[in-house]
Amino acid sequence: MTDLESLAELFDLYRQFYGQSSDIKQAYAFLEARFNHADSEIFVTEHNHQLVGFVQLYPIFSSVRMQRLWLLNDLFVRKEFRGNGRSKSLILAAQEHAKETKACGLLLETATDNFIGNQLYPAMGFELQSESNFYFLKL
Repeated sequence: MTDLESLAELFDLYRQFYGQSSDIKQAYAFLEARFNHADSEIFVTEHNHQLVGFVQLYPIFSSVRMQRLWLLNDLFVRKEFRGNGRSKSLILAAQEHAKETKACGLLLETATDNFIGNQLYPAMGFELQSESNFYFLKL
């Protein structure tokens, strides 16, 4: 909670990266709700005691496997701190958390034009799932 203001700034930059308008107040409220309801896990990376990146995980469950999964929903590192392993460190923290919570895996989605992510994720052991279809119902 002590880092919530700094995290909200990062979260706002993340949303802007995906074409959303800046709204730090709403970003703060959204993250505060995640903390208050304990419905996500967030790991951060710092430089000189300043937050420069984060990964946010949401718990989901696999009925077929009868186990927890973690949805790696958000991964962001400030532009000036990219390319030096911070994203990899955040993914490793997510993997470790998944193992500690006895989850059966991590799940993520990224845009097809996210060239960096689409190179990073397979390099970190993620496998592109071609045997299933992903559908979305916009409400």
